[in-house]
Amino acid sequence: MSFVTVSEIGTSAAQVSVIVIGYNDAALIGHAVHSALAQGPAVAEVVAVDDASTDRTAAVLDRLATEEPRLRVIHRPVNSGGCGTPRNEGVRAATSPYVMFLDSDDVLPQGAVASLLHAALRHDAPVTAGLCLRRELPGGRDTPWQPRLYREAAVHHAPEDHPALLHDTLCVNKLYARSFLSARGITFPEGDFRYEDFVFTARVLAAAPRVATVPDPVYIWHVRRDAARPSLSLDRTPVANWQARVRAHQQGVEVFLDAGSKPLAHAARVKFLDHDLRMYVRELPAHSAGYRRAWWRVTRACLASFDEEDLRAARAPARWIARVVLATETPRDLDRLAQLAARPARLLPPYTAVAGQPVWAADLTRVPLDGLAGPAAEPARRLPVTVDAELRPQSGPRVELHLVVHDLYDRLALARPHTVDVEFRLRNGRAALEYAVPLTEDDRAWTARLTVNLTTLATRGRRPDGAAAPRPVTAAGASTPPARSRGRHAAPPAHGPGTGAPPRRERTAGLARLRPRASRGPQAWDIRVRVRCAHGGTVHTAARAGEGLRRRALPSLRYGVLLAQPYAAANGTLALRLAPGLLGALGVALRRLRRSRGPRASSSP
Repeated sequence: MSFVTVSEIGTSAAQVSVIVIGYNDAALIGHAVHSALAQGPAVAEVVAVDDASTDRTAAVLDRLATEEPRLRVIHRPVNSGGCGTPRNEGVRAATSPYVMFLDSDDVLPQGAVASLLHAALRHDAPVTAGLCLRRELPGGRDTPWQPRLYREAAVHHAPEDHPALLHDTLCVNKLYARSFLSARGITFPEGDFRYEDFVFTARVLAAAPRVATVPDPVYIWHVRRDAARPSLSLDRTPVANWQARVRAHQQGVEVFLDAGSKPLAHAARVKFLDHDLRMYVRELPAHSAGYRRAWWRVTRACLASFDEEDLRAARAPARWIARVVLATETPRDLDRLAQLAARPARLLPPYTAVAGQPVWAADLTRVPLDGLAGPAAEPARRLPVTVDAELRPQSGPRVELHLVVHDLYDRLALARPHTVDVEFRLRNGRAALEYAVPLTEDDRAWTARLTVNLTTLATRGRRPDGAAAPRPVTAAGASTPPARSRGRHAAPPAHGPGTGAPPRRERTAGLARLRPRASRGPQAWDIRVRVRCAHGGTVHTAARAGEGLRRRALPSLRYGVLLAQPYAAANGTLALRLAPGLLGALGVALRRLRRSRGPRASSSP
């Protein structure tokens, strides 16, 4: 059978049904519906499925339907407990050649449907996918989801030819030919089934469709960190969430094996190691002992079905983590595993070797750290180097960043590290300050010291993105001439350890679609480092938070007072929160109040 083709329907007719599902989301579902209707004439209808809400969701949808003839509302009498059942019901009710899915708390960006439909018709593709942006609210920071898949337009004639498609398990950033889904009997799992996207996507790819991709943003996934009711898949507090994810992964593998596609089953296992396993291992230290034991049992049972080929195809950090879990019946070395699971990965000491071969630990020599030594060793730029960091107060608004770069089985020493690039990047904006600091060798490690004026940092964070850059300020407060090219700071000569190295450059980065804004409240700055080596390139890593993370009130001529708090981010890396002036201090108080009122939702899929 074949799906509908461009020759069978005109290119200007309304051809897409957008299926919006919602449950108890009266405050937001209207925005989702309006974003679908605003896509223009390509959208023939919006099918909204209310999954037996007990709030005003049904009334909101019914009112909108009286104003918009393209909106049809389906009221389910009993809540399904998941997302699969209402989506299946929406597909059955749809009448257009193509369908697209939208959750009630998300939106479609302008032009999303037109972009996907154009590619689908041009390439006769039953599945067309585009870039999803995860937008953290209320800050508005956009993070592209699986951006490597969507750097440029492409056509993949079979998923086995491009197994990286399995890394995008979302169903909402895609357009599907309805006849393709119907002919292959492809549906979502029914009822209370979390991670239904995993199984649905496996069923789609197992049918071997032609898949077209576009580089345009086609979906805005809203991540509400302070939501009182986290989404089903993002509430990772109970171990049941991990059990559901493992179950969905295993069902997806079964789908590929039943379809006779061992390559896709293998790719699904590798994706599980590189993405799912690492994401949950990062969070293990924060959970209770009971959670850790239950998680360990579930994970060992899942990994038992993986073979050596699956492990070797995964990235080294995921492979080592899996081997540690398989080799021990009870949880161990959780902090070390969490740092290894971080992105970028960091392998903490001790560095044990047997007969010259790196191993996990002296009492766990059967877990080799392959790829660190020998003919198959990874290049220096891929080493999971650990950089410890500590912020120490100095006079006035200045702090000293002290860095220690650890060697790794003599691999870093052979690469001859000489400079560390330190980048302070505003978390919910595009501002960045960057410094270049020379390294000093010190007993199988390298150290660097950098003095930073926090007034300069806070001022950069308060300017709207894209505004003219001020003159860079050294640690002593003396300004230097601005660079002539595009508002960037010229790179200064190298400064010795312990001096205030002026910014090597100041830049704006990130997606151009982020709207300019000024930060008048608290600012969160991530600290990233790059270790430059004479041989082997540059190692990209992050600074691991050390001890003494205390909030301090620092004097500032510009702001009166600066509240500064170094802290360990979720992945253990050093970050800095700044609150300039009274408004900043008020923002800190409001933030703490919001946190005290309810649990935070996780931000990773």
